[in-house]
Amino acid sequence: MNEAHPAMTSSRERAAWSTSGYLMLVVFLALAFLLVVRIGTFNGESGQVGSFVGGVFLLPLALIVIAKGFYMIQPNQAAAITLFGSYRGTDRNHGLRWVWPWMGKTRISVRANNVVSEKLKVNDLRGNPIEIATTVVWRVADTAQALFDVDDYKAFVFVQIESAVRSIGSRYPYDDIEHMEVTLRGSHDQVNAELRDELNSRLQTAGITVDSCGLTHLAYAPEIAGAMLRRQQAEAVIAARRKLVEGAVSMVEMALTQLSEKNVVHLDDDRRAAMVANLMVVLCGERDTQPVVNTGMAS
Repeated sequence: MNEAHPAMTSSRERAAWSTSGYLMLVVFLALAFLLVVRIGTFNGESGQVGSFVGGVFLLPLALIVIAKGFYMIQPNQAAAITLFGSYRGTDRNHGLRWVWPWMGKTRISVRANNVVSEKLKVNDLRGNPIEIATTVVWRVADTAQALFDVDDYKAFVFVQIESAVRSIGSRYPYDDIEHMEVTLRGSHDQVNAELRDELNSRLQTAGITVDSCGLTHLAYAPEIAGAMLRRQQAEAVIAARRKLVEGAVSMVEMALTQLSEKNVVHLDDDRRAAMVANLMVVLCGERDTQPVVNTGMAS
């Protein structure tokens, strides 16, 4: 019978006790000066032997204890304080700091980090293979989670970025010529916002927050790039033709309406059809039309 494993408890950052290292440095220098004075004033008299021996052993021990407690924290850096493996808090005060020497100190950077992922091959929503890459700006928000809830938080970030990019890339099509749906190429703001939410959800376990992210590379995979380019060109031509025809029809309709309303000319059905055909040729033709002047004179 298998034994149930206890669930992992999530760590939470809290402030650790520490004091100014500059104050303890003054104490350290005072004790060192006292030790030098003790050694310099010892003249070997029997009454001074006891105090000299006590001072020689106790003062150096105190100096060693104080010296072991010093540590330095730079700006945008923190130190996780532990006591025999137990988390006691995080010190975010930069400068020279001091804690008891038997407490462990693990420094961790809370600065912003920039990661550019490798180009990943993903199938989009329509099954087309595409290449996609992203840049992510992230930082450590909770030092306790980053250090104690995952084994290696930096490696964890890289793996989750790849997983999130693959997930987002498969949710949307690469492109839509009709502009009727959200696409990877045409909806940058929405895709980037969803990618950021996805990453923050995945990295919450490690105490990591994502400040910004965005796609840096997006293209069809080389094996279908040529075919997809031809399809895009064909779709663009069809869309342009459709717009051209729609505009030509509206212009012909407007011309016939105004001719009729202003009584410029009265057209029967045959002449109306001929005029419509001529106007459509003029408006939709790719080449400049050559007008033919009808003088009404028979040869």
